[in-house]
Amino acid sequence: MLERPRAPWPYDLLPKVGEFTVVSDDVRDGEMLAEPHTFAGGNTSPHLSWSGHPDATRSFAVTCFDPDAPTASGWWHWVVLNIPATVTELATGAGNPDGSGVPEGAVSLRNDMGTSGYGGAAPPEGDYPHRYLFAVHAVDTERLDVDESASCAMAGFNLAFHTLARAVVAPVYRH
Repeated sequence: MLERPRAPWPYDLLPKVGEFTVVSDDVRDGEMLAEPHTFAGGNTSPHLSWSGHPDATRSFAVTCFDPDAPTASGWWHWVVLNIPATVTELATGAGNPDGSGVPEGAVSLRNDMGTSGYGGAAPPEGDYPHRYLFAVHAVDTERLDVDESASCAMAGFNLAFHTLARAVVAPVYRH
């Protein structure tokens, strides 16, 4: 495997926003992802629960991004937009491919694996541990003008201008 530097924390490159709290029954900062949350182990999205977001929040977005993927653009594992502001939790497995696990009205985008829903961790064999940034974005509008045909990068672009605050939990994984 080629030596390469670890990518910067991607949210440092975006406009500064507030913070709130996200917790999970399944993943924790700096700890290894369990096999069910990997590509080979079942592609099961982890439980996420959040609190302390700004009162002005009108919706949420949930994303999972690997900034350490050996590409110039990282790797999007999961993007769900337009989650109603009354929803503050996604159950384990909510990122299933048919979209039935996300709240009504939410939009799941195609991940960088080319499928809808959550795509589990799959770093190259022997690479250093990759960070998987499960982020909940508190959004200032009920709906982002992005439909399921949009790229994850387009969603990220829109979130850069509509995120009031962000909560991140960042487990790691390596083969």
